[in-house]
Amino acid sequence: MGPQTTSNVSAGRFFVDGIYRVGDAVELGAGDARKVRLVLRMSDGDGVEILDSAGRLFAAAVRFDGRTTCAVLEHELAAPTPTRLRVTLAQAVPKGQKMDFVIEKATELGVAAIVAFTAARTVGGASSGRVDRWRRVARTAAQQCGRGDVPPVEGPIAFEALLARAGTFGVALAPWELADRIPMRDRIPALIANARTALVVVGPEGGFAHDEARALEAAGAQLISLGSRILRTETAGLVAVAALLYAAGDL
Repeated sequence: MGPQTTSNVSAGRFFVDGIYRVGDAVELGAGDARKVRLVLRMSDGDGVEILDSAGRLFAAAVRFDGRTTCAVLEHELAAPTPTRLRVTLAQAVPKGQKMDFVIEKATELGVAAIVAFTAARTVGGASSGRVDRWRRVARTAAQQCGRGDVPPVEGPIAFEALLARAGTFGVALAPWELADRIPMRDRIPALIANARTALVVVGPEGGFAHDEARALEAAGAQLISLGSRILRTETAGLVAVAALLYAAGDL
Protein backbone atom coordinates (compact mmCIF):
# COMPACT_ATOMS: atom_id res chain seq x y z
CA MET A 1 0.00 0.00 0.00
CA GLY A 2 1.40 3.42 -0.96
CA PRO A 3 1.39 6.60 1.08
CA GLN A 4 -2.03 7.68 2.28
CA THR A 5 -3.35 11.17 1.77
CA THR A 6 -4.39 13.43 4.61
CA SER A 7 -6.72 16.42 4.30
CA ASN A 8 -5.33 18.40 7.21
CA VAL A 9 -2.39 18.62 9.56
CA SER A 10 -2.58 16.72 12.83
CA ALA A 11 -2.29 18.39 16.20
CA GLY A 12 1.49 18.20 15.97
CA ARG A 13 4.08 17.68 13.23
CA PHE A 14 7.67 17.03 14.24
CA PHE A 15 10.90 16.81 12.28
CA VAL A 16 13.34 14.07 13.29
CA ASP A 17 16.89 13.35 12.19
CA GLY A 18 17.42 9.99 10.51
CA ILE A 19 15.52 7.74 8.11
CA TYR A 20 12.74 5.54 9.44
CA ARG A 21 10.05 3.09 8.39
CA VAL A 22 6.59 2.04 9.57
CA GLY A 23 6.77 0.32 12.95
CA ASP A 24 9.77 2.24 14.25
CA ALA A 25 9.57 4.01 17.61
CA VAL A 26 11.22 7.42 17.30
CA GLU A 27 12.32 9.24 20.45
CA LEU A 28 11.44 12.93 20.36
CA GLY A 29 14.00 15.55 21.36
CA ALA A 30 13.67 17.47 24.59
CA GLY A 31 11.97 20.50 23.04
CA ASP A 32 9.46 18.45 21.07
CA ALA A 33 8.77 16.18 24.04
CA ARG A 34 8.07 19.24 26.18
CA LYS A 35 5.64 20.53 23.56
CA VAL A 36 3.81 17.19 23.43
CA ARG A 37 3.51 16.95 27.20
CA LEU A 38 3.05 20.52 28.37
CA VAL A 39 1.76 22.55 25.41
CA LEU A 40 -0.37 20.09 23.46
CA ARG A 41 -1.14 18.10 26.65
CA MET A 42 -1.27 14.85 24.73
CA SER A 43 -2.08 11.47 26.20
CA ASP A 44 -0.63 8.06 25.41
CA GLY A 45 -1.85 7.01 21.95
CA ASP A 46 -2.66 10.49 20.63
CA GLY A 47 -1.76 11.11 17.01
CA VAL A 48 1.10 13.18 15.66
CA GLU A 49 2.91 13.44 12.32
CA ILE A 50 6.61 12.67 11.96
CA LEU A 51 8.78 13.88 9.07
CA ASP A 52 12.19 12.23 8.73
CA SER A 53 15.40 13.31 7.01
CA ALA A 54 14.36 11.63 3.75
CA GLY A 55 11.22 13.78 3.57
CA ARG A 56 8.90 10.86 4.39
CA LEU A 57 5.85 11.79 6.41
CA PHE A 58 4.28 9.33 8.87
CA ALA A 59 1.17 9.19 11.01
CA ALA A 60 2.32 8.16 14.47
CA ALA A 61 1.04 7.54 17.98
CA VAL A 62 2.58 9.10 21.06
CA ARG A 63 3.99 6.74 23.66
CA PHE A 64 5.21 7.82 27.10
CA ASP A 65 7.76 5.75 28.99
CA GLY A 66 8.81 7.53 32.13
CA ARG A 67 10.66 10.66 31.01
CA THR A 68 10.98 9.42 27.44
CA THR A 69 8.50 10.50 24.78
CA CYS A 70 8.35 8.42 21.60
CA ALA A 71 6.27 8.36 18.45
CA VAL A 72 5.44 4.95 16.97
CA LEU A 73 5.17 5.21 13.18
CA GLU A 74 1.88 3.66 12.09
CA HIS A 75 1.63 4.38 8.35
CA GLU A 76 3.14 6.64 5.73
CA LEU A 77 1.35 9.76 4.51
CA ALA A 78 1.72 11.67 1.28
CA ALA A 79 4.32 14.38 1.90
CA PRO A 80 3.29 18.01 1.32
CA THR A 81 3.74 19.20 -2.26
CA PRO A 82 6.75 21.50 -2.63
CA THR A 83 6.34 24.92 -4.20
CA ARG A 84 6.87 25.21 -7.97
CA LEU A 85 9.14 28.23 -7.55
CA ARG A 86 11.90 27.77 -4.97
CA VAL A 87 12.50 31.18 -3.44
CA THR A 88 15.56 32.05 -1.38
CA LEU A 89 15.30 35.15 0.79
CA ALA A 90 18.54 37.04 1.37
CA GLN A 91 17.95 39.42 4.26
CA ALA A 92 20.38 42.07 5.49
CA VAL A 93 20.65 41.51 9.25
CA PRO A 94 18.29 43.96 11.01
CA LYS A 95 18.45 45.30 14.54
CA GLY A 96 17.09 43.52 17.59
CA GLN A 97 14.71 40.61 17.16
CA LYS A 98 13.44 41.57 13.71
CA MET A 99 15.27 38.70 12.04
CA ASP A 100 13.28 36.23 14.15
CA PHE A 101 10.09 37.69 12.72
CA VAL A 102 11.42 37.59 9.14
CA ILE A 103 12.49 33.95 9.45
CA GLU A 104 9.25 32.85 11.08
CA LYS A 105 7.00 34.47 8.47
CA ALA A 106 9.19 33.60 5.49
CA THR A 107 9.13 29.97 6.62
CA GLU A 108 5.34 30.07 6.86
CA LEU A 109 5.12 31.53 3.34
CA GLY A 110 7.24 28.67 2.00
CA VAL A 111 10.71 30.02 1.20
CA ALA A 112 13.25 27.35 0.29
CA ALA A 113 16.14 28.97 2.17
CA ILE A 114 17.15 32.08 4.08
CA VAL A 115 20.53 33.79 3.82
CA ALA A 116 21.52 36.53 6.24
CA PHE A 117 24.07 39.04 4.97
CA THR A 118 25.73 42.30 5.90
CA ALA A 119 25.64 45.46 3.79
CA ALA A 120 27.16 48.93 4.08
CA ARG A 121 24.32 50.23 6.26
CA THR A 122 23.82 47.10 8.36
CA VAL A 123 23.59 47.93 12.05
CA GLY A 124 22.58 44.49 13.37
CA GLY A 125 24.98 41.68 14.19
CA ALA A 126 24.85 37.94 14.64
CA SER A 127 26.74 35.73 17.07
CA SER A 128 26.80 31.96 16.64
CA GLY A 129 24.17 31.72 19.36
CA ARG A 130 21.90 34.09 17.52
CA VAL A 131 22.21 32.08 14.30
CA ASP A 132 21.35 28.90 16.23
CA ARG A 133 18.21 30.65 17.50
CA TRP A 134 17.26 31.65 13.96
CA ARG A 135 17.45 28.00 12.95
CA ARG A 136 15.26 27.00 15.87
CA VAL A 137 12.74 29.66 14.83
CA ALA A 138 12.67 28.21 11.30
CA ARG A 139 12.18 24.69 12.63
CA THR A 140 9.35 25.71 14.96
CA ALA A 141 7.63 27.73 12.24
CA ALA A 142 7.90 24.84 9.76
CA GLN A 143 6.30 22.47 12.27
CA GLN A 144 3.55 24.95 13.11
CA CYS A 145 2.52 25.62 9.51
CA GLY A 146 2.71 22.00 8.39
CA ARG A 147 5.33 22.30 5.67
CA GLY A 148 7.39 19.32 4.63
CA ASP A 149 10.86 20.69 5.31
CA VAL A 150 12.81 23.20 7.36
CA PRO A 151 14.41 25.97 5.29
CA PRO A 152 18.14 26.22 6.01
CA VAL A 153 19.28 29.49 7.56
CA GLU A 154 22.78 30.55 6.52
CA GLY A 155 25.12 33.41 7.30
CA PRO A 156 25.68 36.15 7.87
CA ILE A 157 27.79 36.39 4.71
CA ALA A 158 29.34 39.50 3.18
CA PHE A 159 27.47 41.46 0.52
CA GLU A 160 30.20 40.61 -2.00
CA ALA A 161 29.68 36.88 -1.41
CA LEU A 162 25.97 37.33 -2.01
CA LEU A 163 26.67 39.12 -5.29
CA ALA A 164 28.61 36.11 -6.52
CA ARG A 165 25.52 33.92 -6.07
CA ALA A 166 22.97 36.15 -7.78
CA GLY A 167 23.60 34.68 -11.20
CA THR A 168 23.02 31.11 -10.03
CA PHE A 169 19.25 31.65 -9.69
CA GLY A 170 16.65 31.64 -12.42
CA VAL A 171 15.75 35.19 -11.42
CA ALA A 172 17.05 37.58 -8.76
CA LEU A 173 15.04 40.54 -7.47
CA ALA A 174 16.11 43.37 -5.18
CA PRO A 175 13.47 45.76 -3.83
CA TRP A 176 14.90 49.30 -3.86
CA GLU A 177 13.09 52.52 -3.06
CA LEU A 178 14.69 54.29 -6.05
CA ALA A 179 13.77 51.64 -8.61
CA ASP A 180 11.37 52.54 -11.43
CA ARG A 181 7.83 52.36 -10.05
CA ILE A 182 6.51 49.71 -12.37
CA PRO A 183 3.80 47.65 -10.63
CA MET A 184 4.96 44.17 -9.66
CA ARG A 185 1.96 42.65 -11.43
CA ASP A 186 3.34 44.02 -14.69
CA ARG A 187 6.87 42.69 -14.14
CA ILE A 188 6.88 39.49 -12.12
CA PRO A 189 4.95 37.11 -14.43
CA ALA A 190 7.42 37.62 -17.27
CA LEU A 191 10.44 37.43 -14.97
CA ILE A 192 9.48 34.07 -13.47
CA ALA A 193 7.93 32.52 -16.58
CA ASN A 194 10.84 30.13 -17.16
CA ALA A 195 12.38 30.20 -13.68
CA ARG A 196 12.37 27.43 -11.12
CA THR A 197 14.49 29.28 -8.56
CA ALA A 198 14.40 32.88 -7.39
CA LEU A 199 16.45 35.07 -5.08
CA VAL A 200 14.96 38.05 -3.22
CA VAL A 201 17.59 40.41 -1.78
CA VAL A 202 16.44 42.84 0.90
CA GLY A 203 18.62 45.65 2.23
CA PRO A 204 19.04 46.88 5.82
CA GLU A 205 17.05 49.55 7.68
CA GLY A 206 18.81 52.34 5.81
CA GLY A 207 18.34 50.68 2.44
CA PHE A 208 20.98 49.77 -0.10
CA ALA A 209 23.68 52.31 -0.83
CA HIS A 210 23.53 53.50 -4.43
CA ASP A 211 26.66 51.58 -5.43
CA GLU A 212 25.28 48.39 -3.84
CA ALA A 213 22.07 48.66 -5.86
CA ARG A 214 24.05 49.11 -9.04
CA ALA A 215 26.33 46.19 -8.11
CA LEU A 216 23.26 43.98 -7.70
CA GLU A 217 22.02 45.10 -11.09
CA ALA A 218 25.41 44.35 -12.66
CA ALA A 219 25.30 40.88 -11.09
CA GLY A 220 22.02 40.17 -12.85
CA ALA A 221 19.45 41.18 -10.25
CA GLN A 222 16.33 43.11 -11.23
CA LEU A 223 15.75 46.23 -9.13
CA ILE A 224 12.04 46.37 -8.35
CA SER A 225 9.68 48.80 -6.67
CA LEU A 226 7.26 47.72 -3.94
CA GLY A 227 5.06 50.76 -4.52
CA SER A 228 4.86 54.34 -3.37
CA ARG A 229 5.31 53.54 0.32
CA ILE A 230 8.74 52.72 1.77
CA LEU A 231 8.41 49.46 3.66
CA ARG A 232 10.44 48.41 6.68
CA THR A 233 13.19 45.89 6.05
CA GLU A 234 11.27 43.19 7.94
CA THR A 235 8.22 43.80 5.74
CA ALA A 236 9.75 44.29 2.30
CA GLY A 237 11.07 40.76 1.83
CA LEU A 238 7.82 39.14 2.93
CA VAL A 239 5.84 41.27 0.48
CA ALA A 240 8.18 40.39 -2.40
CA VAL A 241 8.20 36.68 -1.54
CA ALA A 242 4.40 36.60 -1.29
CA ALA A 243 4.07 38.35 -4.65
CA LEU A 244 6.44 35.86 -6.30
CA LEU A 245 4.73 32.80 -4.89
CA TYR A 246 1.30 34.18 -5.77
CA ALA A 247 2.37 34.81 -9.36
CA ALA A 248 3.84 31.29 -9.52
CA GLY A 249 0.59 29.76 -8.34
CA ASP A 250 2.01 28.62 -5.01
CA LEU A 251 -0.28 30.84 -2.90
